Amino acid sequence: MDYRNLGASGLRVPVLSFGAGTFAGSGPLFSAWGSTDATEARRLVDICLEAGVNLFDTADVYSAGASEEVLGQAIRGRRDAVLISTKTALPMGDGPGDWGTSRSRLIKSVDGALRRLGTDYIDLLQLHAFDASTPIEETLSTLDGLVKAGKIRYIGASNFAGWELMKSLAVSDRHSYVRHVAHQVYYSLAGRDYEWELMPLGADQNVGALVWSPLAWGRLTGKIRRGQPLPEKSRLHETASFGPPVDDEKLFDIVDVLDEIAAETGKSVPQISINWLLSRPTVSSVIIGARNEEQLRQNLGAVGWALSREQIEKLDRVSAVTAPYPYFPYRRQEGFARLNPPLV
Repeated sequence: MDYRNLGASGLRVPVLSFGAGTFAGSGPLFSAWGSTDATEARRLVDICLEAGVNLFDTADVYSAGASEEVLGQAIRGRRDAVLISTKTALPMGDGPGDWGTSRSRLIKSVDGALRRLGTDYIDLLQLHAFDASTPIEETLSTLDGLVKAGKIRYIGASNFAGWELMKSLAVSDRHSYVRHVAHQVYYSLAGRDYEWELMPLGADQNVGALVWSPLAWGRLTGKIRRGQPLPEKSRLHETASFGPPVDDEKLFDIVDVLDEIAAETGKSVPQISINWLLSRPTVSSVIIGARNEEQLRQNLGAVGWALSREQIEKLDRVSAVTAPYPYFPYRRQEGFARLNPPLV
């Protein structure tokens, strides 16, 4: 397993990390992801650690805290061997104090996560969404205090717009608060919007990307193909409306090329999709999920080899989309590109 520094920090993370959204799944979304109990979770953690995957990502909103609880049970007795990433901000109830990133909510959320995880510190706390109702100074000063108190070690964001992340970084710099070192983002061959603004921001400000849904909400598993109905057991039947939109014809074109490269390399469609992401600028780690041991071992096979330059270029071409204004001139016009050349 290779390791990379997470943004502008000394924290070294594996290029693959494990998403615990399948742990203790409940509700219309998370039950479709999986319902791994503590015994099964411990086995999956065993396999991850054997492979060098020591970063585990969860969130308080995943199955109303049950994912954190099961993860805590699965890592019991080996806390020093793992890195824990969790997230907060999204609603955990209907009360006025059950959502957002106010000082009171953050302190309450962190204490709750620590209790559920069975630990006294969180390696990486990420804001699951931007809270426009709370002053950024209040949020960041609170996070700074939680770091100084030893309850969290690093902070990050998730699903922020470019201006939201940049304003947060500027406020941290102005007041010497702890700075976001990570941005958990959606990025896949079937969804490359991250490249338009967030990737250049990450490169300029040294914020590492933690990629969620690298298989485009299950669409790049190799099981979804042109002219065929969704597989009977596909979770997309229940969860498609929760995930990012995808152009079906574009998706099928991408899968056709993935099939070609699979025949050339002997690797699976998911392995190739994840490996492509690891070649992209700013990506620190790709979060993989698994409902069982077979799926996990399959996804772990995405590392230890590399696509050729020609194969990467072929995937780049088939998955490329025209960016909206103001981004497209910098990609399509030589004069603009000379001033601000694209990273990819």
